[in-house]
Amino acid sequence: MLSDRSAATVRATLPVVGAAVGDITERFYDRLFAAHPELLRDLFNRGNQASGAQRRALAGSIAAFATHLVEHPDDRPDVLLSRIAHKHASLGIAPEQYETVREHLFAAIAEVLGDAVTPEVAAAWDEVYWLMANALVAIEARLYAERGIAAGADALRAWEVVERVEETADVATFRLRPADGGPAPAFRAGQYVSVQVELADGARQIRQYSLTGAPAADVRQISVKRVRGTGADGGPGAAAPDGEVSTYLHAHVRAGDRLRVSAPYGDLVLDDAVLSGGPGGGLDGGAPDAGALDGGGPGGGAPAPLLLASAGIGVTPMIAMLEQLADAGHAGPVTVVHADRSPAAHALRAEHLAGTGRLPGATAHFWYEDPEPGHPADRTGRVDLTGLPVAPSTHAYLCGPLPFMKAVRSQLLAKGVAPAAIHYEVFGPDLWLASPSSSGPVGEATMSSTVTGSRAA
Repeated sequence: MLSDRSAATVRATLPVVGAAVGDITERFYDRLFAAHPELLRDLFNRGNQASGAQRRALAGSIAAFATHLVEHPDDRPDVLLSRIAHKHASLGIAPEQYETVREHLFAAIAEVLGDAVTPEVAAAWDEVYWLMANALVAIEARLYAERGIAAGADALRAWEVVERVEETADVATFRLRPADGGPAPAFRAGQYVSVQVELADGARQIRQYSLTGAPAADVRQISVKRVRGTGADGGPGAAAPDGEVSTYLHAHVRAGDRLRVSAPYGDLVLDDAVLSGGPGGGLDGGAPDAGALDGGGPGGGAPAPLLLASAGIGVTPMIAMLEQLADAGHAGPVTVVHADRSPAAHALRAEHLAGTGRLPGATAHFWYEDPEPGHPADRTGRVDLTGLPVAPSTHAYLCGPLPFMKAVRSQLLAKGVAPAAIHYEVFGPDLWLASPSSSGPVGEATMSSTVTGSRAA
């Protein structure tokens, strides 16, 4: 909890800091990478740094955390902390790195705000920083301990590619197993892994990809969409390069090759208590209760209706969720929604249909911009939930482009679904949760979500 004196100072200076936070984060990253170029080369996503997306996400997170502290002094913004901690754990962030960040962040604050940073102001914002940093260190320590990893140790291990499958023109699936012959670590449907590759310039870039196979399988699999550059051919928008890691994986990685992969992380997971009809549910990504998915958990009631809504490569966590539900014999109502350009562009379409077909209470509804003969769409245009069986008690899981998720979330709220029952994942720096806009889910501290970096870049 923020001290009363610091809370008053932070409240008074939030408008000034908020107005300058974009300049502060830009100067912060410039200082950090000048002092530690290895962080940009081997840890941070260079594409997100070049586009400014990560800088905007950091700025929004700082403002959101400070705002929450002064407006809700008796609790923490657990959603924000949980998603950041899972991402950090997948990258192997160590506690001592928070001191490095603080050094350059507060130097940037002083440079941008100048004389406005009095000792009292500096002390108040230092308290904000360490409240956030210490909370993250504690969550990350628990995540490392659950996976038997020492804080600060190498979070990645070698995995062998045992098979590569071309799903669409731009999506490939890589099936992996630990290169040392050991067991694949357990994961929960909806979680992701960090994957590191060494690029031509020697940089070891890391991206996160959802696990798309069944949690009980011996082999793990990821499905990677190749990110193609935009604007360079005269099209709309500023030119952007091809995604570095996704392009490398598509161009160079075949069966027999090795990748460095993290343990699974992420808190966009099916809530056992909700599925079993029991109360509540956690954000910790821990092991599920045996039998909870089939109604045999501690709640003992009927499972809540589920909605699994995705667009584009956002289908990947939904495939694993369908597998988990089917393997558990889930019999409750499940509405599956997906939007894509065409059936040919719909990655894992066969698995999407098969997973839905294994659930007696599930129905699938696909939207395609360009339907194909033999594969008609249920509907064309934007996803419209009108007419679909969405009860107010529904728990929804969303993954896809941000405009898609915003539109679906708005429709769910209009149907009476509780904000805390709408769970989502952003494939990239989360510019939604960290936004101070009232239209976003800021402050809904029980909403499950995860920030995962750029999955396909």
